[in-house]
This record gives sequence, C-alpha cells and structure tokens, in this order.
Amino acid sequence: MTEQMRLMAVHAHPDDESSKGAATMAKYVSEGVDVLVATCTGGERGSILNPKLQGDKYVEEHIHEVRKKEMDEAREILGVKQAWLGFVDSGLPEGDPLPPLPEDCFAVQDVDEAAGRLVKLIREFRPQVITTYDENGGYPHPDHIMTHKITMAAFEAAGDPEKYPEAGPVWQPLKVYYNQGFNRQRTEALHEALLARGLESPYGEWLKRWEKMGRERSLTTYIPCGEFFEIRDKALIAHATQIDPDGGWFRVPMDIQREVWPTEEYELAKSLVATSLPEDDLFAGIREN
Repeated sequence: MTEQMRLMAVHAHPDDESSKGAATMAKYVSEGVDVLVATCTGGERGSILNPKLQGDKYVEEHIHEVRKKEMDEAREILGVKQAWLGFVDSGLPEGDPLPPLPEDCFAVQDVDEAAGRLVKLIREFRPQVITTYDENGGYPHPDHIMTHKITMAAFEAAGDPEKYPEAGPVWQPLKVYYNQGFNRQRTEALHEALLARGLESPYGEWLKRWEKMGRERSLTTYIPCGEFFEIRDKALIAHATQIDPDGGWFRVPMDIQREVWPTEEYELAKSLVATSLPEDDLFAGIREN
C-alpha cells in the first residue's frame, strides 16, 4: 500500500492560506493528499481591507469571530483541514520610528517556546512536506517573519527525541518550501501579456518596486494548478474583511492567467531526500521512495 502523502502549510493569519499556495493545496486535495493548514494567529489586529465592510461596527468589534468564520468557509472551499496555533496577531506597526509591538503578540514570543506548539502539530499530523515563508516573511510583517522562524525551528526539532518530549512521538518532515507565488517572473509575464492585448495592467507599480529591491529569490518548484485558480479565488473572497472582490487581485482575466502562467511557485529551502531541480511536485523525491 502506498503511504498517504501529507502536506502542511504554515501561515501567519487567516486569509494567508488563500492568497499563497491555495491552488496548489486544492490540486493536492483533488489527488488524495491530506492537507492541513496551520494558522499561527487569529488575525485579531488585522485591518478591515475591504472598503465595503469598513465602518461596519459589528465587524470592527467582533473581528476575531468574523475572521474565524471566514477561515471556516475558506477551509471548506479548499477541502483542507485547519488548526489554530493560538497566538495573538501582532498587527502591522506603522510610523517613524515604529512603535513597539504589543506585549502579548506572536512576534515577541520566545522562538523555541512558540515552536513547541508547531512541533506537537507536526508530530500529530506527520507531514512529509511543509510550506511556509522565507526569512523576510514574503513581506516584512512581524507575524510572517515569526512564522518563518518557528517553522524552521520545528522542522529541525520534530524528529529529535530529545526536543519537546512532551509533544508526542517524533516525526521528521522531509522537505520544507518557501511560498514564492509573488515573484517577478510571473508578474512580468502577466504584465506584458495584458499590455500586448491592449488591457490595463495592475502590476506597473509592483515592477517598479522590484527594480529597487535588487536580489531575486530562487524559484525551484513550479506546481501546475491552473485548473484550480477559481477555487483559489473563491477561497480568498471568503475572507471578506481582507479582500475587495472588485479589487486588483482579480483584474487579470482567468483565461490569460491559465495561458501565460498556470503554476504556483516555491523555493526549496531544505530537503532530506534527493531531488532534481526544477521540480513540478512538492513530493518529488518522496513518492519515489
């Protein structure tokens, strides 16, 4: 009997799972892979980004409960399992100088202590593959950076019987990836495709910012999942407080997306199995063994 493939996606807030790698997860669910989203915080300090809900007093006063319901809906749409790690959203500090982070928030926790919760979940779920963010968090939100830190610590510790003995029998994941769906290659390809068709592109300012940033991330893994883009978008729209269904996220026609860039991209951060790059499967090197 072939062993069950299991994928864990570790994210900072409810909605991150739907904007980063959602089509990939839906694809693997359709193939019988067991997929679990680990959500580090409840999004309690998140802003209401959908202009249609800004000023809604109920939403403002019950943001935690509202975002939990949104996560439940997105989970059902994607067909994944989901677990809360129970940390408190740090918010996104703004100003010059930046204000201190709240004392109770995720980003100020001790990394080793915080990683223990994820180690327990890894040992219970037993994923062969984990996805998360790079050391910059994908973008420099303190919760995203902390998510990277605890995921990498947990990847190393989950298979060590001397670490977190209270967290259950050890389990060693074999690969960990960084989500890199917002990459320059994809953005340039879609930008040029829109202009070539006489359409307006939402990516002009993005590309200007990339020119200033300099270094590019390494894309090692391209998952073909274009047929699941509608599921991705539906899951993202379920997070109604965080996304405007008429906004820039949805301005590229679906047929152009599928024709020009029908994949989601990852950076292989660590692998304990042999694999050949580039890959088109997060389980490359695992299925064969």
